Amino acid sequence: MIQVSGLAKTFSSKKGNVTAVAGVDFEVGAGEIVGFLGPNGAGKTTTMRMLTTLLKPSGGSAIIAGHDLLRASGDVRRKIGYVSQTGGAKPAAIIRNDIALQGRLHGMSKSEAQARTAAVLAEFEIEDLAERTSATLSGGQRRRVDMALGLIHRPPVLFLDEPTANLDPQSRALVWSHIRRLREEHGTTVFLSTHYLDEADHLCDRVLIIDQGRVVAEDSPERLKAAIAHDTIQIDVADAVDQAMDTLARADGVHSVTVDGYSLSLACDHADQTLSVLLRQLDLAQVRVESVRVLKPSLDDVFMAITQRDRTETAEHANA
Repeated sequence: MIQVSGLAKTFSSKKGNVTAVAGVDFEVGAGEIVGFLGPNGAGKTTTMRMLTTLLKPSGGSAIIAGHDLLRASGDVRRKIGYVSQTGGAKPAAIIRNDIALQGRLHGMSKSEAQARTAAVLAEFEIEDLAERTSATLSGGQRRRVDMALGLIHRPPVLFLDEPTANLDPQSRALVWSHIRRLREEHGTTVFLSTHYLDEADHLCDRVLIIDQGRVVAEDSPERLKAAIAHDTIQIDVADAVDQAMDTLARADGVHSVTVDGYSLSLACDHADQTLSVLLRQLDLAQVRVESVRVLKPSLDDVFMAITQRDRTETAEHANA
């Protein structure tokens, strides 16, 4: 549904050229939810603005919903929805009228626009807000209105730029449920940027991590976590710390053991499978266990590891 090849953007300034996106390549399949992650200034918003035809690329190409980004930008716009960080609802406009106007701008007849407006109001559970203005809504309510505006024409591809920024946990969860439902009920392809890594972990089939204008990692959240970080098991013992450490250090699947007082922290693979074996070994060694915690690696761990590694490699290359 989205094929990107060598897409790049360089801005000119009095101080010289600044490369915001240095040539990215990726694909997004039909019906996928793909997260676009990266630190501030990494190139996320610039890439998003190029893919939504708001910014002309300096190089490269992209095909979106079967249309060439550069040669058929009008066709691309008809096939995509875009919800920006700041949203598109007019503060003083009546919500029902604002959404219907968006439908008319997409070429719908008045009756079609009204029917589609009623449908998206129901879909995003904002029918009771339809006669209010956006300025009177909470952040979560405004975000649902923004999504309704972006989906009035039922596009096959939806771009979301920071869809839950500054929302409370309940509002974030509600937006997540709407995004999942778009894919489940309509097969919508969703490409979203976010700073909330738990959002990407919960929502996305795959994530792309961009840093310094380049895509530096791409995979499912689970595979990225498995490749970058081990599981951690924390075991608190009542006594015999040295015996416990010796027993655990020799166990299969344990990569390292660190001790802090009577608490031992183990890096290992497949903690859920390994834990029962470790507890049996400690019992045989007559070590009394007081508590156990299993900690899975998070996407935050992956993000930090990959972006720090990328910056280290860039610095080493610059100094070579």
